[in-house]
Amino acid sequence: MRKRTWLVVWLLVVLAMGSEGFAQNEVKMGSLNDLTGATSDVGKDAALGMREAVQYVNDTGGINGKPIKLLLYDYGYRLPEAITTYKRFRNFDHVVAVWGWGTGDTEALSPTVNADKMPFMSHSFSANLTDPSKTPYNFIYGTDYSSNARATLTAWYDEVWMKDPRFKADREKGVKPRFVAFYAWAVPYGSAPIKAIKDQAALLGFEIGPDQDIPLTALDTKSQVLAAKNFAPHVIWHGNTTMSVSTAIRDAHALGLTADHLSNVWGFDENLIKLAGSASERAMGVAVCAFFGETAPLMDKVMEYAKKMNPGVPLENRLVHTVKGWVDVLLMREALVRADRAGKLNGPGIKEGFETIRDWTPGLGRPPVTITATDHRPGSLIRVYMIKDKKFALLEEVDLKKRWPEKWEREWLGW
Repeated sequence: MRKRTWLVVWLLVVLAMGSEGFAQNEVKMGSLNDLTGATSDVGKDAALGMREAVQYVNDTGGINGKPIKLLLYDYGYRLPEAITTYKRFRNFDHVVAVWGWGTGDTEALSPTVNADKMPFMSHSFSANLTDPSKTPYNFIYGTDYSSNARATLTAWYDEVWMKDPRFKADREKGVKPRFVAFYAWAVPYGSAPIKAIKDQAALLGFEIGPDQDIPLTALDTKSQVLAAKNFAPHVIWHGNTTMSVSTAIRDAHALGLTADHLSNVWGFDENLIKLAGSASERAMGVAVCAFFGETAPLMDKVMEYAKKMNPGVPLENRLVHTVKGWVDVLLMREALVRADRAGKLNGPGIKEGFETIRDWTPGLGRPPVTITATDHRPGSLIRVYMIKDKKFALLEEVDLKKRWPEKWEREWLGW
């Protein structure tokens, strides 16, 4: 009996040692996602893409042979839950890095993240996360909101205001183009690019009208549309996600507000065409990668894994946010691989891995990414699209760094 007892103990020790060894060969990653909150209209699709991309990474070698263990949690777009979940990632799960989601929670967590030396790459493209002298462990995989907003307004000015016959009479009379912004005032995500786009409007000679407060979950925006109509804007900037952006565009169309519509990257997707219908025609926005199903390197794998891992979600219902999820995962993989090869798969090593990336692209229509120790903006080329005949047509590629180099480097982000 005593021999049998010691045999059982020995087997348990061996199993424990084996499981510990396996855990050491995993790369644990935390992911904060909104699956049920105010931005879940875009968050659910992004989360699907991330899960699928992680599986692809593991199927193609992981991190130098180590599989990623993805710990993905829904925090409902609520700051307290984001803080609690981050602490779980850090203290219990012992992750090496985190994928984040919202602007408010990412910015609120930033001091903690940087004190912990925890690499944190968010789906928020807030410009406040791109200055490594202030937020050294924050990274983004798309051009920042402020630059995107400036580029979209610039493309509208270049390609629409200066060329469209609709505005010929106003141009000849010296009328200034009129601009207003629709966004959730109290939400950091919605308000993040507002100063930048108004500064750009002033730079281009616009007349700026009163902002309209649009909730993220708005189902009726008629009062805001009517208030904006008194100003008679030529163009409206939308700073929310697709559901409320489509509501505002539909209401503007129904109430005879004939302004053109510009949107941020989380309000400009395939669902905008479905929800706003014909009112979405000529709407403009930025895409940081190819739209779902477009011809682009690696898109075949995006579609293959979507069908294989989530067969219950029809491909026609998938969005550009799936592709963003892949870009997010693949950029993180590049930093992890570099850190692991250097024998430094830890916070400082992963940070260094990010900061050595030069002109890298995963395909998927993502312009080349460069990240340095002095600038965490992943590039300056911004692609602006217009909806034409229910499809996304590339309107203009805007490179703010080349067009206004001194402002890009010194003034626009306040560095």
